[in-house]
Amino acid sequence: MPIYAYRCQDCSHTFDLLVGVTAEAPELKCPKCGSGEIQKTMGSFAVRMGTSSSSASSCTTGTCCPTCK
Repeated sequence: MPIYAYRCQDCSHTFDLLVGVTAEAPELKCPKCGSGEIQKTMGSFAVRMGTSSSSASSCTTGTCCPTCK
């Protein structure tokens, strides 16, 4: 299920909404102030590659760095 990030135009509060694939459209209101003036923003995401159980063995630095965790 996708997680969408939103920012309230009235109070600048940022929040995430988990949206199901077949779910109805969620009510888009700020949970802090109740305003309907919100805007979808770019959310962050992570990608993990490989199936190795040891991160250190695949890291090019030879130690487990923040990038390979």
